[in-house]
Amino acid sequence: MPEAVTALIRTGVILVGAVLVYWLARRLGRRVVAEVSERGEESGARAHTLWLVVRRVILILVAATAILLIFVTWGFNIAPFVGVGAILAAAIGFGAQDLVKDIISGFFILVEDQFHVGDTVTISDTTGAVEDIQLRVTVLRDLEGNVHYVPNGSITVTSNFTSLYAQPVIDVGISYDSDVDHALAVMKSEFDALVDDPEWGARIRGEGEILGVNSLDDSAVVLRGRLTTVADQRWAVRREALRRIKKRFDAEGITIPFPQVTVHQAH
Repeated sequence: MPEAVTALIRTGVILVGAVLVYWLARRLGRRVVAEVSERGEESGARAHTLWLVVRRVILILVAATAILLIFVTWGFNIAPFVGVGAILAAAIGFGAQDLVKDIISGFFILVEDQFHVGDTVTISDTTGAVEDIQLRVTVLRDLEGNVHYVPNGSITVTSNFTSLYAQPVIDVGISYDSDVDHALAVMKSEFDALVDDPEWGARIRGEGEILGVNSLDDSAVVLRGRLTTVADQRWAVRREALRRIKKRFDAEGITIPFPQVTVHQAH
């Protein structure tokens, strides 16, 4: 059999083998993620995020190995490629320190389980849902649908709004001539009604807390309460609580003031 035909057959075998290895790795990875997901939502999110990165690494390794084997099959001397690769690696090491920093930071983000795909976070003054965690960048999509690419090496502080649970704070201002104790009792009543509501109660953990008078502002006495909610429901529950309190205050004749300025004219 001619050498070219033999090399061509071997090339086909290498390509088929590479595809098969990658397919088996993906299938195994999905099975592991599915099994871990059965243990809980948090564990499943972490496993899914890790698998996204590991899958890319496996693809790169399989592709690089297949290319080198094909070169050997066709009689190419790969020593020069290895030498050039070593030189390029050294050059990259000196000239792409930020890239290396991004990759190392991305690795620790995954290992330390700082956040998952799907979490809502604030990174570098940008708030959004995590769409992807790559070795170099983290991809966020904000409330308006804008996509932000944040280099992992620039991440110093991350605020995760959807980890385990949330405690939205409810601040409501009332006028100085309103009965503070009555207003606090109304807030507590609306918190209890929200917890007992079949639709909203499933999003809330425990009872609502009335923390009392938080501040005496220029035109309002600010009352503060707090609810403990399912992590990703904090915003919806807070909006509903404020809606109910506003309606109840209107019904009870409790005034929620707006900023006013009194002008004294000299005669």
